[in-house]
Amino acid sequence: MAMVDTGDIRLHVQRMGPPNGRPATATAVLLHGLLTDSLASYYLTVAPSFAAAGIDVVMYDQRGHGRSGRPGTGYTPDHYIDDLDALLDRLGVTGPVHLVGNSFGGTIAFGYAVRRPERTASLSVIESGPATEAWAASIGGLLRRVVTELAQNETAALRWIAAHRGAHTARLAKGAARLVRATTIVDDIPAGPALTEEQIGSVRCPALFLYGGDSDLAELAPWLRSLLPDCRTVVLPGHEHSVLVEAPRTVGQHVLALIQAVAAQHGAADAVPTEAG
Repeated sequence: MAMVDTGDIRLHVQRMGPPNGRPATATAVLLHGLLTDSLASYYLTVAPSFAAAGIDVVMYDQRGHGRSGRPGTGYTPDHYIDDLDALLDRLGVTGPVHLVGNSFGGTIAFGYAVRRPERTASLSVIESGPATEAWAASIGGLLRRVVTELAQNETAALRWIAAHRGAHTARLAKGAARLVRATTIVDDIPAGPALTEEQIGSVRCPALFLYGGDSDLAELAPWLRSLLPDCRTVVLPGHEHSVLVEAPRTVGQHVLALIQAVAAQHGAADAVPTEAG
């Protein structure tokens, strides 16, 4: 475990590299979802296979989550994007990275690709999309519902989660309840500036979007393909929003294929000799 001070917040970071000290072929940064999520969702699913394939894997608990700092304010998408930018600086990661984001993490990854295209080699978004006005309205409604349910009967809600989803998820839910009560996250996240279609279309790096076939978000796929110049979408039948943990091998194979293809292209381009003038 490592704690990295960005100058604004302390972030809990885990890193996995290729076995036996082999040099990494690329760096992937994995961003988790909101409230009950943490870097563990990657640590226990796709991160080991990425590292085994030669990838330098960076995972971290986003602000307010897991073991990272939990300030009282400062939870707009821009704050999360700032954290990612500062973290890469602190870690000394200078080359473009492959961003992988699940749920809310996918929205932050997309926002980072818009802001820092020179630092983004590829973009893999799982069950998410860019921070549009529709996204802000949807997540705002979700967060308000969480607040309402906690206010009505937090003890009963946590007991139900423990019975149906296990003690570990219940502990995460308890931490999420504290986050919602003690911070401005409910107001901050929907208040961030929405991306326009022009900004969304400005993302030029190869982009992959994965959705569960039974998820409402799968309807974003055609729209994203119409806006992004280098976009592929994958819909996995029989899955909903939790496709990362339900089908980690399939999700990992699709993401890893993109990372390896882009890394190979970059390596070939770097190896092309230039002619003396």
